[in-house]
Amino acid sequence: MSSSVSPHASRQSAAPAQSVVSPQDAPPHGGPLSAEGERHESGERRGGAQRLKISCVLLTMGNRPAELRRAIDSVFDQEGVDIEVIVVGNGSDLPELGDRVTTLRLPENVGIPAGRNEGVRISSGEIVLFLDDDGWYRSRDLARHVHDRFAADPGLGALSFRIADPDGGPDQRRHVPRLRVGDPRRSSRVTTFLGGASAVRRTAFDQGGGLPGAFFYAHEETDLAWRILDAGFHIEYDAEAVMYHPAVAPTRHADFYRLNARNRVWLARRNLPWPLALAYLGTWVGMTVLRERSGAALRAWFAGFGEGWRQDAGERAPIKWSTAWRMTRDGRPPVI
Repeated sequence: MSSSVSPHASRQSAAPAQSVVSPQDAPPHGGPLSAEGERHESGERRGGAQRLKISCVLLTMGNRPAELRRAIDSVFDQEGVDIEVIVVGNGSDLPELGDRVTTLRLPENVGIPAGRNEGVRISSGEIVLFLDDDGWYRSRDLARHVHDRFAADPGLGALSFRIADPDGGPDQRRHVPRLRVGDPRRSSRVTTFLGGASAVRRTAFDQGGGLPGAFFYAHEETDLAWRILDAGFHIEYDAEAVMYHPAVAPTRHADFYRLNARNRVWLARRNLPWPLALAYLGTWVGMTVLRERSGAALRAWFAGFGEGWRQDAGERAPIKWSTAWRMTRDGRPPVI
C-alpha cells in the first residue's frame, strides 16, 4: 500500500534540509522495567484512567510535499490526545515542516521497515501510529478512539485500520487483513495488520523486535505481527478506525513480485515451525501458479522464491504451537 519507498530509489548524501535527530538521542519511552524485565507503560492517570502518549511516524521520499502536509495536518487536528509527529526522510531531504514536527533524514533509502524503525526509535509515545505520506485522517476523533482502545485493553498489541476511498468508492477488500473478508465494516481479531494504516503498542513493538529491516518492502508487518502474537498480545482489525488513502495497485513497485516471494520465504523461515513453514510455502506456490497469468510475473516471483531460500533470512525464532492454534481460532491458521 505504501509508496514511501522504491527499490530502485537513488541514494543521496546531501545535507539534510532540517536539523537531524540522532537515533542515540531518542527519548525514553514506555516506562521503567520491572524486576522481571517487563516494561510498564508510564502514561499519566486522570480520574483513574490511563492517559497514553501517541507518536505518529510518517515515512516519505520527499516527492509528495503537498500530500505530506495534508497527512501531518490531519494528525495535529486530532482532539483530546497527547500526540507527536515524526517525519522520516527515507534517503531524501525534507521540506520545512514547522517546529511541532520532529524530523529525521536518513542518508539513503533503507526501505519501509528500517525507515519506520528509525522513526519509532526516536519516538516517545506508548502508542505508535503509522501513516503513509499520501494518507490522512478525516475524523478528528481517530486518535482518541485508538487511545481509548489501547488504554482499556492491556493485551491489545496492534490495531489495523479500515482504509476508505476518499472519493467515496467501496472499501477495497484486499486491505482487510483476514481470510474471510466479508463486510469491511465488520471488526474482528486478525493475525496481521496494514503497515501504513495501523497503531501498535510500543511495548508490543519492542517485544516483537520491531520491523525486519532486511525485508525492505512486503510482509514486514506480518513478521512483526506473528512475533507480537507469540509474545501474548492480540491484534484487531478495527473498522471504526478509518484512514483515507487513494486506491493504488501494489504491483506498481518494480520489484513487487520478487520481494513478495523472497520475503514470504523469509517470513516462514524466521517464524514458523518447519512443518507449518513447508505447508505455508507450498500453499502459496500453488495459489500463485493458479492466480497469476503473466509469465513475466511468475518468473520474477519464482526468482524471489529462490532468493528466499539462498539468502540469510535473519534470526529464526519459531512461534509456539499454542500461538499457531490461537491464530487458527482467530480465523487464519499460519499455513495460508
